[in-house]
Amino acid sequence: MGKAFFNNTATSNQVNLVLIGGILGLMVAMGIGRFAYTPILPLMQRDLGMSNTLAGWLAGLNYLGYLAGAVLCSIVPRLLGMRLFTGSSLILCILTTAFMGLTLSAFWWGGLRLLSGITSAVLFVLISAEVGDVLRRHGLAHRIGILYSGVGLGIALTGVLIPVLDHYWSWSGAWIGAGIAAALLAGAGILLGRQQGALAPPTANTPKNGQRTSVYPLALAYFFEGLGYVVSATFIVALIAATPGLLHLAPWSWVAVGLAAVPSTILWPWLARQYSFRSALIAAYALQASGIFVSVFSTSIIGLLFAAASFGGTFIGIVAMTLAEGQRRMPADSRWIAAFLTAAFGIGQVLGPIVAGYLADLRDGFALPLLLATACVVVSLIVTALDPHFSTSRNPQRKGKK
Repeated sequence: MGKAFFNNTATSNQVNLVLIGGILGLMVAMGIGRFAYTPILPLMQRDLGMSNTLAGWLAGLNYLGYLAGAVLCSIVPRLLGMRLFTGSSLILCILTTAFMGLTLSAFWWGGLRLLSGITSAVLFVLISAEVGDVLRRHGLAHRIGILYSGVGLGIALTGVLIPVLDHYWSWSGAWIGAGIAAALLAGAGILLGRQQGALAPPTANTPKNGQRTSVYPLALAYFFEGLGYVVSATFIVALIAATPGLLHLAPWSWVAVGLAAVPSTILWPWLARQYSFRSALIAAYALQASGIFVSVFSTSIIGLLFAAASFGGTFIGIVAMTLAEGQRRMPADSRWIAAFLTAAFGIGQVLGPIVAGYLADLRDGFALPLLLATACVVVSLIVTALDPHFSTSRNPQRKGKK
């Protein structure tokens, strides 16, 4: 019994190290690789006179790359098992961030953001699938939400780091510094993630593969979420910076987004287990839509901070719950379902910032893009409410356990 206890303790520690390594990986791939653009964007507009249209196209190219990476992983999932492919993706994710500060060419910016999107998607799908598999094999699937706190931590880190870097080295130094921070985090994540190789999967029956049609309504809701949330994800800092009297708060609004995102990755999955994934997703969509709607009309500190916090407090929670629900419906094909749902999300992300940036310049403001974003999130809520494939159990992941 004593030996078994110490073996179980050692295994638990190894699982925790893998989880921490995954968190650091998502800080690199998503918090920095994907979302550092948001707090740096107003700096580029301030120093370089970048238009909202160009800003939207750069964001759209990044999301197009994200979509391409997700589709590639869903079509050729074996690539995720090739160290050369995944290692190259990590290196390119870091370099494409740092190199953004070394050019003034919109063409090269576009190419770098496109490539950065591809690598972010590959790393996101890889980390979600691999760490999720480890947690499920060891009866800890309920901890999967903790993994996605890495996105919020990365966002909070860039929110604190970017203003400091900007103070000394302007917008270009912000990009280069973000790349250096990503490299340091990646090194730590690799050292911890290696513990996964020591975790032999326990003997268990392989669950039957679910019907792929069951994930289509989930993917549709996730598509509209990608289309709606991305407007805030791209322009919220620029929106606050453009609000009279609130320029000094703009960088800190991104910190608020990140700090709100960290506990949300634990809170929303917990609510899903207590009440049902459908109810928790509906509540998250409702809160996110309310925050986006408030941002259309509010010019006060409280209103805009609510918009930032409600956005940060829901979007990663929605990601965590959607991927967990998708893997519940197709437990034997975790890599495919993670890639498929990420691709559906990615399609919405490609369209959102391009249309929003164009409309913002056309109408000289973000009101119309934000109203359309609100409508998209409401559609996600409706699709989720009508989806017949959610489990009726309050805790489907533990169903059948004694």
